[in-house]
Parts: sequence; structure tokens; C-alpha cells
Amino acid sequence: MTALVLLLIPATDASAQPTLTYLSTAAPGKTVRTWDCCKASGSWTGKAAVNAPVRSCKADGVSVVDANAQSGCNGGSSYACNNNQPWAVNPTFSYGFARAGLLGKTESDTSCACYALKFTNTAVKGKTHVVQVVGQGPTTNSNFFELLIPGGGVGLFNGCQPQWQAPSSGWGAQYGGVTSKAQCAQLPAQLQPGCNWRFDWFLNADSPEMTFRRVTCPTALTDKSGCIRKD
Repeated sequence: MTALVLLLIPATDASAQPTLTYLSTAAPGKTVRTWDCCKASGSWTGKAAVNAPVRSCKADGVSVVDANAQSGCNGGSSYACNNNQPWAVNPTFSYGFARAGLLGKTESDTSCACYALKFTNTAVKGKTHVVQVVGQGPTTNSNFFELLIPGGGVGLFNGCQPQWQAPSSGWGAQYGGVTSKAQCAQLPAQLQPGCNWRFDWFLNADSPEMTFRRVTCPTALTDKSGCIRKD
């Protein structure tokens, strides 16, 4: 009698590594962290050839406002949306948003483009963080990404004070932010998941270096930002 063999196919794992479509070769770069609550520069019209600017939100961080609304960092009513914070997909892969200043590139080249950052040092070496660029970062002699992480420091413009009544220098240090996961409890509940990500997934890495490649933007990111490049 022939034995009957049952082939068991495991169910699809929602935390499996997403497939990326690479559009460029790898280049080295540096990162810092920030969360100043300001309206992203990519939220203004005319920044790049896109279907729509990056969404910005009212002070609740949820209600989308018109692209012409002035930034809360300049006395207006427009702020970064709460969903611009990072989140883990699995222990080695996560999504998020960033500002970027890339050598030889202008904001029209990078606004709403997506990049896979593969960290090359510190505790997150080997991990991949895929970001959509929502604003222009600092211009330096390096490729530079400012990772948007709640509690990562409010920087020069503290939009978190009018939006969330944060302290005048933000939560923790003005540059760098909080120093422990316990301090994430100082943030509004809506922003605490992204702050916790920094300690749970990002392992509190301090400005890790990485290599980056442009990738086709995942819908996981564009569904949140509302911005899709036409190239």
C-alpha cells in the first residue's frame, strides 16, 4: 500500500521580509534622528513631480490640512502627521520617514522618493530601514538622512511645543531627545510607539552609518504620506 504523504504549507507570515525593487546602486551615508513636529517641506506644492504633496495634519496629528496651510513652526496650523513615525515589520526590517540631503541631488530629485538604508555599524548593523523622504535635510559633504523618530530631539524649531505643549526644549535634550525607553512616556500617547521603536528595534543606535539604495516606494509608506512620484 502506498503511504499518503501530506505536504503542509505554512501560512503566509505577515512579518516576512518585504520584497524590494532597487533602482540604484548602493552609496554610503550617515544618519541622525529628529522629530520637530514641523510641517515637512515636501508638504508644500511644487517641490517635485508627484501626484500630491506629502500630507500634513492639524494639531491632532490625524486630520489632514490643505497643502497651503502655514507650518506650526512658523505660527500656522500645519504639523507632521502622527503616522510619519517608524514601525517594525520584523526584527531586521522596518519602515519610516526621513528628511534627506544627498550629494548631487536637489529636493526635486528626492522628495517622496524611497530609500532602503542598510546600517553598517553600531548595534543595528545589518538591519534595513526603508524610508520615504518627506523633506529636505541638511546640505553637507556627505549623504545625509534625518530619521523621523518621536522623542529624537526637536532641534532648532520646536513645533512640538504649540502642537503638544512640549517643554521649550522638547522631550529630553533639544538635540538627541530622550535617553531611555522609560522617557517615551513623556510623549503624547499617539507618538509613543515610534519612540519605543527607537529602543526596541533601533536599539538606541546613535547616528549609525549605512549604505542606501533608491527603491520603488512601498504602498505601506505612500498610503500614509499620500505622495507618489511620477518617475
